Amino acid sequence: MKKVLLSILFVGVATVTNAQKSEVSDAKKEWILFQASANTKGPLDKKLSTLQSGLKHTDLAIANEKSKIMPEAWSYRALFASSIATLDTVNFKNSEANQKIAEEAIVQAKALDKKGDEKSNIENAEINVSNSIKQRAFAAYNKKDLESAMKYFIEATVKNPNDTAMYLNAGIMARTIKNYPETVRNFKKVIEFNSPSAKDLYGEIINLSFAELKDTVGGMALLKEASAKYPDAENFIQLETQMYINKGDIKKSEEMLDKLIAKSPNNANYQYLRGDVYYQQAVVIQDKKNKLDTKKIKEANALTLQITSLLDKALPYYEKSSEIDPKYAPALEALKRVYAFKNDNVKYEAVKKKLDALNP
Repeated sequence: MKKVLLSILFVGVATVTNAQKSEVSDAKKEWILFQASANTKGPLDKKLSTLQSGLKHTDLAIANEKSKIMPEAWSYRALFASSIATLDTVNFKNSEANQKIAEEAIVQAKALDKKGDEKSNIENAEINVSNSIKQRAFAAYNKKDLESAMKYFIEATVKNPNDTAMYLNAGIMARTIKNYPETVRNFKKVIEFNSPSAKDLYGEIINLSFAELKDTVGGMALLKEASAKYPDAENFIQLETQMYINKGDIKKSEEMLDKLIAKSPNNANYQYLRGDVYYQQAVVIQDKKNKLDTKKIKEANALTLQITSLLDKALPYYEKSSEIDPKYAPALEALKRVYAFKNDNVKYEAVKKKLDALNP
């Protein structure tokens, strides 16, 4: 009687094992069915239902001690779950939950796949996981849920650290919702990849650092970095010299531009900016004069003399800039302002005529 019972138990174990192995086979069949319809038009619910059915087969397969050591049980589980995560752009929670299932299955599949038979399935599942994050990001953006879009774009960069486009998108989302620390962080990553937009992004994060984050130290560090990388970029040079002027370090501003002029004396931009060092000081004094009590005539006259002196120093640089490049609008605009202040109508009209010719 005992022997018969033992035989029955062995048969029972074999039946269960075969049944669990058949779950893997059924999962493979479901995957073939899904692939056949994957690129055809059809309701999302139907495609998700097929994938859920396949995933359930793997649920049963990995629940059994015998079949859970089969690498294909995990690789197909990863395929089903990652495909659900990618396709379901309506229910983000379901997409995220299936992404997690897929990631766990990928880890198990890699550990068990000693022969590499499931390499292709595992790689496809990994691609799906990466795509699922991007799909949620773009879906959130289309729904105007910019906070979630930013979160998913950032997640995409973690999953794929070399995907420049995702850093750029994350930065744009962050900028839109005024999350400036994330804007700076993500745009800096894009810059590190030497993106064609790096120069413009430098300008953005420098302005954000100064204007929004009030991070003068960080802003100056970025500005110096940008100036070194783009030595001929007018906006960076002008901003750096302006920062020195704002700090009251006129000498530093002059030294920087004098070195640039010594290196490239026929650079119209450098000549213009050198004159602007004096002009910006004149603007500050003019603002001070405007705030004076109208009765303080003596003080006002003294300030006028200072302004005139500074403009006289700026004028030769502006004229040199315009001489080097007669169509350089910033120099012409500066000359027009100076001539207006000095009441030199002849030169004022001559410069105005040149400017009008540039903008017919």
